[in-house]
Amino acid sequence: MRIRPARRPELPLLQAIERAAGEPFRAVGMPAVADDEPPPLALLENYRRSGRCWVSTDETSDLPVGYLIADRVDGAAHIEQISVDPVAARRGVGRALIDHLAGWAEAEGLTALTLTTFAEVPWNAPYYTRLGFRTLAEDELGDGLRGIRSQEAEHGLDRWPRVCMRRDLPTDTSK
Repeated sequence: MRIRPARRPELPLLQAIERAAGEPFRAVGMPAVADDEPPPLALLENYRRSGRCWVSTDETSDLPVGYLIADRVDGAAHIEQISVDPVAARRGVGRALIDHLAGWAEAEGLTALTLTTFAEVPWNAPYYTRLGFRTLAEDELGDGLRGIRSQEAEHGLDRWPRVCMRRDLPTDTSK
């Protein structure tokens, strides 16, 4: 699998991946999440232009099967969105995208990866725990994560339990 920056003509494909990745939420009683609109093209383009939008591509077609967009929040690389097309699920696509982000974050001098996610959805918090993330206590949240959680609540995502998670990155003690 190849991880690379997204290309502008691919942005509508990322929206299609987002829609497909949302469908499994119907099976766990979260149709509002499944029906949520993907990020607008203009927002995806902003991430792409700023170098914070990566795709994992199919080995034969070089077309995206997953994507990740990230922000800098509280000194960490914050996973704003990561989605994998269900046809490519269980192949390590999400893990590869997260590992790629970790390498980028280390090069940028960031200390960790963070994200917000649903606590009880099997492919959300339990999955990220297996990838080395831990749930943050309320008193561990910085202002940036608190702001993100507030926006999520305004968007109605707090109808289901949500958590903030963090994976610390290795620190170079030789400097």
